[in-house]
Amino acid sequence: MTIAVIADIVGSRLLADREGAQHLLEDAVTRVQAAVPGATRALTPTVGDELQGIYPDLDTALAGVLLIRLALPDDVDCRFGLGAGEVGVIASMTIGTIAEGPGWWAAREAIDSVHALQRRTVPGARTWTAAAPEAPAATHDAVRIANAGLLARDHLVTAMGERARRIAYGRCLGRTQRELADAEGITQSAVSQLLAASGGSAIVEGYRALRSGA
Repeated sequence: MTIAVIADIVGSRLLADREGAQHLLEDAVTRVQAAVPGATRALTPTVGDELQGIYPDLDTALAGVLLIRLALPDDVDCRFGLGAGEVGVIASMTIGTIAEGPGWWAAREAIDSVHALQRRTVPGARTWTAAAPEAPAATHDAVRIANAGLLARDHLVTAMGERARRIAYGRCLGRTQRELADAEGITQSAVSQLLAASGGSAIVEGYRALRSGA
C-alpha cells in the first residue's frame, strides 16, 4: 500500500540559520534519492519547515527516511510521519491540484503522534507510522510492528554523533570499512569500534533487512 510521508525540521524556530538548515535538509534528500532511488515522489518542501513525499510501500519508506536521518549533520534533524493508505489529488481553481486522501490523513496523525512521544516519554523519537482506518488488517499489523522497531531505531540514531551517522550511512550504501576509514582519516579498526559502540551495526543490518526484497 502507498505510503504518504510528512517531514518537518525539529526545533526549526530556534535555529540560528533557518535557511541554511533548509538547504542542508534538501541536499540530504537529494543525495539519498540519487543513491537509492525508490520514492514515488521525493520529499519536497511545501510550507514552512514541512516536506511531503510518497513511497510505494512501507519497507521502502522506512529505509528512505532512515538514510535521510543518517545523512543530516548534527545541527539539523527531522521528524517523519508515515501514513499507509490511498493518496490522490483534488482539483483546485487556483493552484491546479491539492494532495488529498486517507494516506495523507494517516501521515498527519503519525507526525502528531511522534511530536507527542518526543515531548512526553521518548525524547529520541523521530519517526512514526499510522494506517488509514480502511486499510487491510495486515497493514495495521505491519504498522504496529514497524512502530515497535522505530522506537529502538530512533533512540540509536538520535544518540549518534555526526561521524557515526556518516559511517552507518556509508555502510548502508555498501561502502567498505576501509573506504570509510580512508574518507574519515581514521583506522579501519576505529570504524569497526564506532559502529559497534554507537549501534550503527544494528542500524545497518536493519536497513539491509528492509532492502532485502528490493
